[in-house]
Amino acid sequence: MRRAALIVATLIGIASLLGPSGVAFADPPPPPSESTARTELAALTVGTPHSMTGYSRDAFDVWAGQPDGCTTRQDVLARDGHNVVEGADGCQPTSGSWYSAYDNKTVTVVAQATIDHVVPLADAWRTGADRWTAARRKSFGNDLTDAQLIIASSSTNSSKSDKDPSQWKPPNTAYWCTYGEEYVSVKYKFSLFVTSAEKTALGDLLDAC
Repeated sequence: MRRAALIVATLIGIASLLGPSGVAFADPPPPPSESTARTELAALTVGTPHSMTGYSRDAFDVWAGQPDGCTTRQDVLARDGHNVVEGADGCQPTSGSWYSAYDNKTVTVVAQATIDHVVPLADAWRTGADRWTAARRKSFGNDLTDAQLIIASSSTNSSKSDKDPSQWKPPNTAYWCTYGEEYVSVKYKFSLFVTSAEKTALGDLLDAC
């Protein structure tokens, strides 16, 4: 119940996505349109990746506590799941269904419904986040406002790892347009630069729109 306001606010005004079974699942916050994404992509600076010295996931305070008393991960699972049942703590899901758009699969085991950072933490680090304040890194690692945190099956999350779009694209080609829009919008909002290959790959993804 304590997350009802968060979930309702997230669901209002956003689209739904149909999983393989035809069940409607909630989306993360939608990215900007293709035209906006193309404008933002053109504005992204091309640079050379920084050193990974000092990098750790802890630097982004991943899955920090939210005002509702739950963690970021728990809130994403509640936001993007279907028929989610929470445990006695009112936070940790014990059952439900989650749609992984990366591979067009539905996950019904909580532990296998992983949360992916569309722009990987390591990629963010080497394209500018290494110079951020701790507060800005925390905001990036726990971003519930933008299309940065999405459900992914454990297999696609693992195969993607810290790769950018020049190295990995979702096996579900129908998702390429949305993935490109999401990725560009996060890079643009947080003023992260891209490599030349990454920028070309993002343009290819938007060509799928």
